[in-house]
Amino acid sequence: MKKHKIVVGMSGGVDSSVSAYLLKQQGHDVTGFFMKNWEEADVQGVCMSTRDYEDVSAVCSQIGIPYYSVNFVKEYREAVFEKFLDDCKAGLTPNPDVLCNREIKFKVFMNKAMEFGADFLATGHYCRTQVYNDKTCLLKGTDPNKDQSYFLHAVNQSALAKTLFPIGHLLKSQVRAIAREASLATSEKKDSTGLCFIGERNFKQFLSQFIGFQSGPLLTLDGRIVGQHDGYAYYTIGQRKGIGLGGEGEAWFVVGKDPARNAVYVERGEKHPALYFDELIAQELTWINEPPSLPHRCFAKIRYRQKDVPCEILLNDDTTLRIAFNDPQRAVTPGQSIVFYDGDITLGGGVIRQAGPSYFERVSTKSNF
Repeated sequence: MKKHKIVVGMSGGVDSSVSAYLLKQQGHDVTGFFMKNWEEADVQGVCMSTRDYEDVSAVCSQIGIPYYSVNFVKEYREAVFEKFLDDCKAGLTPNPDVLCNREIKFKVFMNKAMEFGADFLATGHYCRTQVYNDKTCLLKGTDPNKDQSYFLHAVNQSALAKTLFPIGHLLKSQVRAIAREASLATSEKKDSTGLCFIGERNFKQFLSQFIGFQSGPLLTLDGRIVGQHDGYAYYTIGQRKGIGLGGEGEAWFVVGKDPARNAVYVERGEKHPALYFDELIAQELTWINEPPSLPHRCFAKIRYRQKDVPCEILLNDDTTLRIAFNDPQRAVTPGQSIVFYDGDITLGGGVIRQAGPSYFERVSTKSNF
């Protein structure tokens, strides 16, 4: 096997640790790069990135590779976090992981790796790449419970051609087993969750530091006030927990938001018709290779870990597409991503602009509330 110079994006987790370990075992010239994209201390006054960097240091020392820290706090703030805040203010439920992958990991960070003289950038994502007709394609990871292609659908083909996913063909259990066998310092470390590079925390408390929101009415679709919300940005379509409504009968669910009226709409029942949509409009479309000819039938996900569902992609206007589903989809959420697949191949995706027409939309446009 040809020896390559490879930079591994290391987060301090087990997945990137095993990625670096496997590449080193294969005889490549491996260097670990730790990205610092957020600066904030926890309640004990310790920055989370400091703890993660210590884990990177321990693993790299164990497997015998050099490592460096690179700071993209400014770039992350400007390219990812500011848009995240703007979307929240607009009443959307954004997905910063998708934007972070496109703008930071596989653009700014990729450029840094290439400036370092690397042949490839490697990450611990559960994805795979394969070349078809001289074009690099993004494939799902082998582990269906960990596949992360949903979050990488907006990465372009040229970046993927210079990317390696050393664990994409493995199951998570196999990755853990490799880490334990090699006695890596991160072998038992819990998987990270929460916002990209910000981590797991109380979302409402965190967001309130950056956006000031006023309480407003919780309304049913017929205009009845049934409670008060703390700020529409703290709620998402399909949400059940944290609404603050109880009483006899079925549970309450968020079915819509109206920032202009500072209102959040709720109805009882997990299967309320206001939660189901036959179609949606998508914008900000990106394609890993050539866009398909329309109309085009394929499969799609409207959220991470959702089962692929059949759909048809149709032209809506010059900048948006209309996606029609074979079966109604629950809790289609503006701001989230829809990602298209042909089997294991990730075609691309876009941002959900609006869902519907739905029961909620038809009723609300005819009412006076």
